[in-house]
Amino acid sequence: MRTFSTVMFVVLSSALSSTTWSADFTAGQEAYSSGDYQTAIAAWQPLAEEGHADGQYGMGLLYANGFGVPMDDAQALKWYGLAADQGHALAQCNLAVMHANGWGVPQSDEEAFKWYSLAAEQGVTTAQINLGKMLSRGFGADQDNVQAHKWFTIASDLGDHDAPAKRDDVASRMSPDEISEADLLASAWMEGYQNLQANH
Repeated sequence: MRTFSTVMFVVLSSALSSTTWSADFTAGQEAYSSGDYQTAIAAWQPLAEEGHADGQYGMGLLYANGFGVPMDDAQALKWYGLAADQGHALAQCNLAVMHANGWGVPQSDEEAFKWYSLAAEQGVTTAQINLGKMLSRGFGADQDNVQAHKWFTIASDLGDHDAPAKRDDVASRMSPDEISEADLLASAWMEGYQNLQANH
């Protein structure tokens, strides 16, 4: 089975157009979580067609995994893409997964790197881990252990259990000055992220 970021739903729309939309989305989310995909489709499809990023992300999940609908990479890419273009972090992450694996599109590390970067900046730890891996290996961008270490540290600070081992592995190939630089970058990012969260 494919692995996509489905752990959480992030409402990133700048304004909730109505309490009805919010209730409809939540109803779809609850149905999806319980495996009632037809109810999820009924709740999310109208929202997606009206341009709501969360509904579009939900439809992307359904098509990408073949839940309640036939698996359809083209439809998954369409809905993820529409949500990602609106800044939906999990849609950006899942779009990166599709590009990284060549699901429905030609495999492209560069496209994966682009979408992982956008999702990582919004705090998606899956994207941060994958971005760190790509940076440590030079996939999709120039090899950069300082940036890789930074993202692994951030993911660790945000609670990812695999991140510390990945950070330590990269650190074994870095100088003390490089590690200090990475730590400073990670601290600065976390401060900015926490300030952003506090103001929402």
